Amino acid sequence: MKITIIGSGAIGGVLGAYLTRGNHDVTLCDVNKEHVKQMNVAGLTIEGPDDTFTVPVQATTPEELLERAKPLEAVYLCVKAHHTREALSPLLPLLTENSYVVSFQNGLCEDEIASLVGESRTVGCFVNFSADYLEPAKILYGGVASLYIGELDGSLSPRIQSIQETLSCWGPAQTTTNVWGYLWGKMSYAGLLYATALVDETMVGVVRKIEYRDALMEICSEILEVADKEGVHPLGFDDWEPSLVFPRESRNQSKLNAQLEQLAERMATNKKTKSGIWRDLAVRKRKTEVDRQLVPIIEIGKKHGISMPLTTLLVQAIQELEAGIRQMSWDNLTELNNLYKMVHSQ
Repeated sequence: MKITIIGSGAIGGVLGAYLTRGNHDVTLCDVNKEHVKQMNVAGLTIEGPDDTFTVPVQATTPEELLERAKPLEAVYLCVKAHHTREALSPLLPLLTENSYVVSFQNGLCEDEIASLVGESRTVGCFVNFSADYLEPAKILYGGVASLYIGELDGSLSPRIQSIQETLSCWGPAQTTTNVWGYLWGKMSYAGLLYATALVDETMVGVVRKIEYRDALMEICSEILEVADKEGVHPLGFDDWEPSLVFPRESRNQSKLNAQLEQLAERMATNKKTKSGIWRDLAVRKRKTEVDRQLVPIIEIGKKHGISMPLTTLLVQAIQELEAGIRQMSWDNLTELNNLYKMVHSQ
């Protein structure tokens, strides 16, 4: 099976390097022409916590991929959520009835992909390992974490079993019959990560700030409440356990605090100490994925009559950071905390 990776930055670059090193037929595609050029000339370097290596790769731009006009077999989509349609739409003529697209993305991108290529050619994926694009042909890899492959209808198909076997050269990829559960579980975790990006601090530094914990968990609870109304059972992963956060009335604070300390310990050992959201804002000076991750959840919440005041304020703060009219500061978390106290005093 020939694999084409669309978006060869952080996640796509790591997967492409490991798959290539595992002797799979891989083509990496990226809009960054200098990145493509350097990969073809010098190979792709992965700087990991335990291993740094460089592997020769085949790299191309989207324009070059289209010029070749060769049918695509397995497409691993690794672009930011807000680039899904523009990255995938030009490739539609290259897809056959046996082609499929796997969403190695954050968010609920599978629905948008299915609207373009059809549900039968869409494969769900939950990916939680961390990575950062450092410079052309060089990726920082935070280390192994959860990765689950699943059909959108929950079936355990030969196709996802084959993908899982292919990904074994990267690490412990697994199959699941509830990929939506993992995706919504990740969205609740994303609420926490977006909040950590409001301040120029490590993720663990924010998670361990007890005075903000109730407000942070309320953001996650608002998202999990929407999932519950959607009939989804969110699943835990890598020391994040949604069932300890929501329902609110059954929350055991001591168990939750112990779990969050476990999560903090995991974060402290990761080579990537700050989120990709923070990096988008502070380093790359570009828009985050908030408009395609948290905003749609707020809209779904409205349909169910769910008020999401903290998530709404969080989105506003991130958008203002993107626009340069707000600065990273602990004051941003204090503002969230004050809103939490006001809402829950009523």
